[in-house]
Order: sequence, then C-alpha cells, then structure tokens
Amino acid sequence: MLVVALIVAAEATALLVAAGWYGYQLLTGSPVLSLWGAVFTLVLLLAFAAWLYSVAVFLHRGYRWTRAAALVAQLFVLTIGFPTMTGGLVVAGLAMLVPAVAAIILLFHSKVISFASRTGSAPPTL
Repeated sequence: MLVVALIVAAEATALLVAAGWYGYQLLTGSPVLSLWGAVFTLVLLLAFAAWLYSVAVFLHRGYRWTRAAALVAQLFVLTIGFPTMTGGLVVAGLAMLVPAVAAIILLFHSKVISFASRTGSAPPTL
C-alpha cells in the first residue's frame, strides 16, 4: 500500500512541478491563444495535483474509495504515456507508463485490497 501511495504522491508532485513551469511560462509572456484558457489550464493542473495528494494520503490510511480514484488517475496517465512514447519521447513515455502499470498491478494485489477496506468512522452514538 505504501508503494502505491508513494507512486500517486510522486505523480502529484510531477503535476505540481508542471503547473509551476506552466505558470512561470505564463508570467514571462509566452504567447497563448487565450489567456483565460491558459489560466484555466493552470488551475486545472493545480486542482488535479491537490486531488492526487489527497488520494495518496487517504490511500495510505486505507480508505476504500481511494483505490478507484488511484485507478482512474493511472488510466489517465496511461492515455497520455502511450502517445508520448510512440510520438518519439520514449524516456518521458516510459517515465509515465512504468509507475502507472506498477500502481495498477499493485492496486489489485490481495494485500492492498484487504488493507483498503476502511470506509470511515462510525457515526457518534448518543
């Protein structure tokens, strides 16, 4: 479980770095077709990074919903990693594909499934 949580946290960190680079490019005056579209993209990168960090934290705590969230994130990474690799950027594509495939395999491991069975705390009694 720790390995999957670390993979998801590393992906969130990569998104945060990409958002920082994208924001720097916007501030230095890189040409864009739509300024508000670029700002929306930046906000989307930051929001997705924050979501992945929360998935990593709650995955490490053993909450059940995080397995589905982590799986969806890995499928998104696969849809970006394959075209990146086949488009000529082999190292960048493999850097996306290898952790995503490892996380998917580990998400379906029996120990991870049994650990991630927590649904939340029980409601308080009177």
